[in-house]
Amino acid sequence: MPARTYDDDVFRQKRVVKNPIKFNIQLNEEQKLAKEQILNNTVTVLAGKAGSGKTLLACQVALDGLFRRHYEKIIITRPTVSKEEIGFLPGDLHQKMDPWVQPIYQNMYLLYGKERVDPFIKEGKIEIVPVAFMRGRTFLDSCVIVDEAQNVTMTQMEMIATRIGLRSKMIVCGDDGQVDLKNRRDSGFKFLYNQGKKIKSVSSITLFENHRDPVVDDLIEMYDEYYEKRKNINKNKKL
Repeated sequence: MPARTYDDDVFRQKRVVKNPIKFNIQLNEEQKLAKEQILNNTVTVLAGKAGSGKTLLACQVALDGLFRRHYEKIIITRPTVSKEEIGFLPGDLHQKMDPWVQPIYQNMYLLYGKERVDPFIKEGKIEIVPVAFMRGRTFLDSCVIVDEAQNVTMTQMEMIATRIGLRSKMIVCGDDGQVDLKNRRDSGFKFLYNQGKKIKSVSSITLFENHRDPVVDDLIEMYDEYYEKRKNINKNKKL
């Protein structure tokens, strides 16, 4: 049996599948264009407000690749709690992280159904790795999803981005308008979005369409105006 080759061109050819795998949600034109960018790059930074379908798209690309055996596993990470705090939570690592990854699981179930996704979770093909546990690891033959990346610090983002190994993809999802860090400037998401696209095989995309109730757009605009006014007031106080 000939040795497996990892030549990039050969690897890309393996991704051509004649019979597409059906999923329950249809992507809109904006998402289809973003998907092309994800497939054609190693790292994709996916920005967009709440309800724009960032995580849904990341899950669709990752699961499709897993089902076609383009990847051996999916790695999910979110900036949730510290390594010390995780240690105090009951259960194994999967149980400890379950409340934080449920939104991602819900997207996966929505796309392909619980009965199809759960066996991959049980087999460890869909792995949860908290940001605090990423250091020192290299992910080969994997699709890595970094969700809520706006709350990843600059140091953490550098560490995560450099974990990607051969024959892998990384999809970094975030919304710069929802930074929960004490100091917004500590976020590494915006820097990666703006500077990463200067590097070959790194792409930055923004999704604009809202996939939730139309009232969400109005609510987001309302809060954006509030924060902008508060920011201007604070600036004037410093003068």
